[in-house]
Order: sequence, then C-alpha cells, then structure tokens
Amino acid sequence: MTDVVDTEKGSIHGRSSDAVSQQVYERPTGLKGFYYHPLTQTSLLGFVCFMCPGLFNALNGLGGGGQVDNTTGANSNAAVYATFAFFAFFAGSINNKLGSRTTLMLGTTGYALYVGSYLAINIHPGAKGFVIAAGAILGICAGLLWTAQGALMMAYPTEGEKGKYIGVFWTIFNLGGVVGASVALGQNFQSKANSVGNGTYIGFLILTCLGVLIPLTMADPAKMIRTDGTKVATIRQPSWKSEFFGLYVALRTDPMILFLFPMFLASNWFYTWQFNDYNGAIFNIRARALNNLVYWTAQIVGSVAIGRLLDQPKLSRRVRAFSGWAVLFVCVFFVHIWAYFYQKTYTRASIPPESERLDIFSPGYTGKIFLYIFCGILDAMWQTNAYWLMGAMSNDPAKLAYFAGFYKSLQSAGAAGMWRADAVLIPYMNIFVSTWALLVAGLIFVLPMIHLRVKDHTEPQDDNLEEKVAEI
Repeated sequence: MTDVVDTEKGSIHGRSSDAVSQQVYERPTGLKGFYYHPLTQTSLLGFVCFMCPGLFNALNGLGGGGQVDNTTGANSNAAVYATFAFFAFFAGSINNKLGSRTTLMLGTTGYALYVGSYLAINIHPGAKGFVIAAGAILGICAGLLWTAQGALMMAYPTEGEKGKYIGVFWTIFNLGGVVGASVALGQNFQSKANSVGNGTYIGFLILTCLGVLIPLTMADPAKMIRTDGTKVATIRQPSWKSEFFGLYVALRTDPMILFLFPMFLASNWFYTWQFNDYNGAIFNIRARALNNLVYWTAQIVGSVAIGRLLDQPKLSRRVRAFSGWAVLFVCVFFVHIWAYFYQKTYTRASIPPESERLDIFSPGYTGKIFLYIFCGILDAMWQTNAYWLMGAMSNDPAKLAYFAGFYKSLQSAGAAGMWRADAVLIPYMNIFVSTWALLVAGLIFVLPMIHLRVKDHTEPQDDNLEEKVAEI
C-alpha cells in the first residue's frame, strides 16, 4: 500500500498555513514509478491522439480530405461536428460513468472508419454517402475521446505544471499531423495533380487502427499520484441520473465558464478557411502537403512556447492568464491582417476545381506558406490557452470532464456550421471575416472571466463536485 504522509496543502503550493489539510502519498519508484508518472500517462494520452485525431487533422489539412472536389469533405466534416457537438455536451457524464480509459478507447474507433471512407471514395467515386455517414459516426466517437482526454490532461498535473503538461500533450498530438503530412508529402511529391492516391489513405488507416489499442496500456486514473504527492480524485457517480444532474450542477455552481463559450465556439471555426478556403483553394496537392507539414510542425512550437509562458514560476497565475490573453490578441490581428491581403485577391469563381493551382515553385509561394506557419502557431496557442483556463478553474476530474465536454461541444457546433457554409459555397471572404470576428469576440468575452475567476490557487470550494450534487 502506498505510504501516506501528513502535510498541509499550503506547504505544497505555497499557500497559507490555514489551508485545508490534504494527504500526501509517497510516489512509487523504479519502472513502476515511471509508468505511473503523470507525465508518462499524459504522453500516452498524446500518442492516442497522435494516431487518431492527429491523422484526422493531417487528412483534413490537405483540403477536402485530399480530394479534388472539396464539397464531399466539407459535408462529411459538417456531419462530424454536428454529432460531435451534440454528444460532446453529454460526454462528460458518460466519461464519469464508464471511466476515462473505456471512454477513450470507444472514442478512437470512429477515426479508422473515417479514413477508410476516403479510401472507399477513391476506389468507388459514388461512395459519397458513405463518407458523410462515416463522418457522423466519427462525431459521436470524437465527443467521447476528447472529453476523456481533456479530463485526464487537466487533472494529472499540479497547478504549477498545467501549461507544461498541455504543451507536452499538444506536441505529441501534433506530431501525428506532422507524420501524416510527411506521409502525404512523400507519396505525392512528384505529383502535380489536385488529389492524393490510395497509398496515402492506406498508410493513415493502418496507423489509426493502431491508435485504438493504446488506451489498453494506460494506467487506472484512480491509482495516479501527482508529482507533489496528492492523489488524483476518484470519480464515483452512482447512477446516470446523478451524472446528468451533475452537468447542470457544474454550470450552476460555476457560471463563469459561460464567459469561455465564445472562445470555445471560435476554436475550430477557423479550420474551414485555413484548410479548404486557403490551402485547399489555391494550392496543388504537392504544395498542400508541404503546407500541411509545416502547419502541424508550427503547432508544436506554438504549444510549447505558450505553455512555458503559462507556467512561468516568477509570475502569479493571474498575471500569466492576462499575459496569455495579450499574446493571443497580438497573434489574431497579426495573422488576419496578413491573410486579408491574400484573401482579397481570389474568389470561388476565380479558381474553379480543375484550374491550375499554385505549386511550391510558383512565384509568391514563400509568403503564403509563412502565413500558414503562423496560422498553425495561433491555433496551438488558442487551444492551449483554452485548456489552461479551464484547468485554472478546478482540479476536480469530474468537473473538468464536464468543462471539456462543453468545450468540445461548442467547438464542434461552430465547426459544423462553418463546414456546411463552405459546402453550400458561401463566399470565401464572408467565411474569413466571420473567422476573424469570432476570434476577437472570444477574446473580449474571456477577459471578465480572467479578472473575476482566475485566482493564484484553486480553492477547495471550487472542487468536490460530488458533494455539491449531493447537497442540491
């Protein structure tokens, strides 16, 4: 049995001596200690997302799933995010009832089906309905996967390590995009066509199938001890009724999460313009594959950079929160002012599907790929900030599961709307302006939440959701 050491929670986090007393456990050593280390488990979590969502991102980053006609891909993604939005809202309850490992494994299964559907349409062009149906099934699975992922990633680190752990996860996760993009680039480097071959889809399919098995190797969260010796809270919900009631209680007892909702809504809204209306619209498949590679590589840089800022020990947590907001503000305007000058030079009518696109050796390509690099950096910084802010509100895995569900639900609702808007051929400029405007709105709304809700330490009353459910 793990030894217990009596100490004050304040001695761990530098809080006052009247802080609530909390048991501190001795961490295991050796190989067992390595396996049960929170960073090891966060890394395994990253590899789950490397194999599944990471490769999904690589495929979508090619524009239209690597197809000539973006419409089927846009409709499939609309189906993905529509079902994702609905099921993610309740996925926190499912996660708390089934457990994070089971929920995570169930969530991985839809990604292989989705990749396989693109292989099917490459072989049988009439299989468009299958691609859209696979997208709808993936949305259900993705809601489960991302909610379990968010709950674990935000619960495992101590308060002073959350930026680091999110950065490590985001780095490994986006290596999936990098590897997938590298495969696509290698397969299509000699091609000047506008779509990818079967070999690319087969490679993606094998890797996503491997991703289904990784959750089986992960530790039981109930056995996890943080680096400061505190145990990760065990989630015990007696019934589905209490779980769905807990969803309501999480909103009622912590309404400041509502100020994050516009930020959540914006967090996948911009993918439609970046992937389909910029990368997919003006570049050939070779250039799209290279753009995709640098985009996901840039995500690693962005997540690590903002993670270091958000964990800066010389700054209070409130100062770090405002600093992260300021970085996002500068990046949003820098990227979108630059992008506007490109977007105003083309429309849907000016580049029909079979027209010749920009190649990597075309004049003006260098500036356009550098814009795409900064788009990747902004994306990683935005997502990392969103997770960090949720983690600053609570350390309770049950509550964080609900927050992660809200995040992925709203994120997916926005994405579903924008992918459908692209499928019905809304003008590129309209999609671009809506993207810019929503990002700014997300930043404006999150400011009151940072001012009123982010504290230098998470207070005990901010956690223990189960007790609040029982009281109500």
